[in-house]
Amino acid sequence: MKETVHLDLGCGSRARNPYRREKLIGCDFAELEQLTHVDNFAFVAVDLSKNRLPFEDATFDSVSAFDFIEHIPRQAYRFDGTIVFPFMELMSEIYRVLKPNGLFLASTPAYPRPEAFQDPTHVNFITEKTHEYFCGDAPYAERYGFTGRFEAHRIVWEPQKNTYAGSSRGMREWWRKNVEFRFFKGGFSHLTWELQAIKPDTP
Repeated sequence: MKETVHLDLGCGSRARNPYRREKLIGCDFAELEQLTHVDNFAFVAVDLSKNRLPFEDATFDSVSAFDFIEHIPRQAYRFDGTIVFPFMELMSEIYRVLKPNGLFLASTPAYPRPEAFQDPTHVNFITEKTHEYFCGDAPYAERYGFTGRFEAHRIVWEPQKNTYAGSSRGMREWWRKNVEFRFFKGGFSHLTWELQAIKPDTP
């Protein structure tokens, strides 16, 4: 039986493996000095705002993107004047490299929270309805070049993952269970997607 594999996009120096797959691959635009040191880990440098994912079709059981998709432009112009849609292309690439029924987990600062806008490198603003463009039998995003089809498993507001990453287990449990945090400074800052890739089984 083949080992399970997870891909973490925009991994920075801490690639994450939320589904605890047997192998972990991290991607970012440039190799960083202090990368995650875990067993069965590999790093690939790629600028995903303008390049395809350098992997074969149906390679991964799951893909994650923590504080990443807000940095991918929705629209850009080539030197010849043609318009491209980098975010649509990235979503197509994520779908392409996922195995049938593979999961895409994304956590993003979202509208109307100020965290979505305060970083000047955020160029892609996500709302509670954005994921719907990539879901269903005929995704609306197809008209912009999207070539996949997802099903939404979970769309929820949560605290920023970095808030409790690396903290004690008790603190992590407090962030998850304390209902009052929903009202702390106006509510949660990040919208979490868990989408499943709907595609034919591969041989």
